[in-house]
This record gives sequence, C-alpha cells and structure tokens, in this order.
Amino acid sequence: MSTSPPALAHAVAFLRELGAADLDHPGGTLLAHLTRVRERLAAWGARPALQLAGLCHAFYGTDGFPAALLPLDRRSELAAVIGAEAEELVYAYASCDRDASYPNLARTDAPIRDRFTGRVFTPGPGLRRDFAELTAANELDIAHVDPDFRLKWGPDLLTLFTRFRPLLTESAWEDCHTVLPRGQVRRW
Repeated sequence: MSTSPPALAHAVAFLRELGAADLDHPGGTLLAHLTRVRERLAAWGARPALQLAGLCHAFYGTDGFPAALLPLDRRSELAAVIGAEAEELVYAYASCDRDASYPNLARTDAPIRDRFTGRVFTPGPGLRRDFAELTAANELDIAHVDPDFRLKWGPDLLTLFTRFRPLLTESAWEDCHTVLPRGQVRRW
C-alpha cells in the first residue's frame, strides 16, 4: 500500500518550505531521514496514513529531537496537508514522554504521558501499534546510517523492540534483527 503521489508531494514540499532540507540529522538532513522513515514503513506494508506520519513525525519536535518545524498552535496546517489521521499520529509521536511511556507501551492498560501538556492517556490498540511501528522505523533508520549510534544504543533499542514485539509487524521485527546488534544493556 503506497502513499498517494499528491499527498506525498505536498508533504515533501511543506517540509522543504519549513526548512527540513537544511537541518542536520544523522545520515544527512532531517528531510533525508524523514524520507527514509516513510520508505521503511512503506516497505513494511504500512497504510498511507502511517507512512505520511512517518514522513512528518518530527514536525513538532520529539523527545529525542527538539527542533520543531511548526509550533503546536499550527497543527491544522499539517492536517490540511497530510490528513487528520496522519497528523494525530504525528502529534502522538511528538508529544510522547519517552522515559515515562516506553517501558510499558506493549501493555494494553499502560498510559502514555504527553510531554507538552503533562496529560496521561491510555491509547487504544491501533495507536499503540502505529506508535511502535513509527518508533521502530525512526530508530532503525538512525541505527542503519550511523554506526556510532548503533553501537551505543543498538542493544538498548533491541531490548525496547523486544518489549514492543506484540505491537510490531513481522516485517518490522525482522528489520530490528537485521539492523541492530544483540545485547543485554537496558535503557527503557
């Protein structure tokens, strides 16, 4: 299932307009990273809304990448480009307090803490799966292009994704084992 060419083209144009092609990121620029994340999700068979969320996941910054392309009061602009469902996924990903939320994400009753508002909510199974897939695609891209990152964080990420295993597609899980080294160190 691929993303429609017009939606993809509009999203890339918006990213360029807001400077994503000029921001440094492991493996080149933020735009290059975002493009690779979307492509990885597409290769895993993700639906178009999740692919667009992958392409735009850093619009509001993230817990691991603070540079924001848009302030939160302009969420409607991104929704107009990629659709409401994809924008909601982007917000969920950007707003996640990783330290508070990652350890128990695979539990159906585990809450996620919004780092922008402090609000805690319990997402449904669909959002949990999307969040886990997007997290895996994002981190695996960085690990793939940055050997130092992979060496330092790879074992921790493999531990995290092992915990996420019930939420990941078979393709994502296989990719985890292709990109990441085996290890015992735990961060989350």
